[in-house]
Amino acid sequence: MNPIAPIEADFMAETDDGARHFLFHPQVHGYGLADMSIRGPLRESATEMETPLRKDQETLLRGVRPNIVQAIRAYRVHDLQETARVLGHHFLYANLAHAQTKQDILELIATQFTFPAHFGKNFDALYDCMTDPLHKSGPQPGFIVVLEQIPTTAKFDKEVREQLLDIFRDAADYWSDRKIAFRCFYSFL
Repeated sequence: MNPIAPIEADFMAETDDGARHFLFHPQVHGYGLADMSIRGPLRESATEMETPLRKDQETLLRGVRPNIVQAIRAYRVHDLQETARVLGHHFLYANLAHAQTKQDILELIATQFTFPAHFGKNFDALYDCMTDPLHKSGPQPGFIVVLEQIPTTAKFDKEVREQLLDIFRDAADYWSDRKIAFRCFYSFL
């Protein structure tokens, strides 16, 4: 038997008939298993080990239109952030739980999205910061936006909440016209 350098072999497995098989690290050799003659339970366990515990992150958004504003529902923020990373998209997150008014919301979004200091703190300025300057700065890979815990206070009533979400719907339309994904997820406090 040829000796195998320890750095190349991840481990050695033995089948029921006593045959030994070396399993190699896939990145070293470009393939998953060095010995393709593995049979029975060993093949099944090796396949299970190569299968990731979580399916490809892109499947998280498989049923979600590329340009949409929708309730976050069953999505977890961390999963959306990881999906944005895998897809190479921008991830914008704002936790709005401490806001009471429209001005509070705009200030928190500006701070957490790192808008420029000259941001006008009104809905028109919010739309402008989410669209044209970004488009003019060069090619954009896509966006996943999370607005978490939008308040439901008397000073931030249903009408104002809808105006806020309309800004993000308009931004989604803007990026849709340019064939760039813009998905916005939100939740209420």
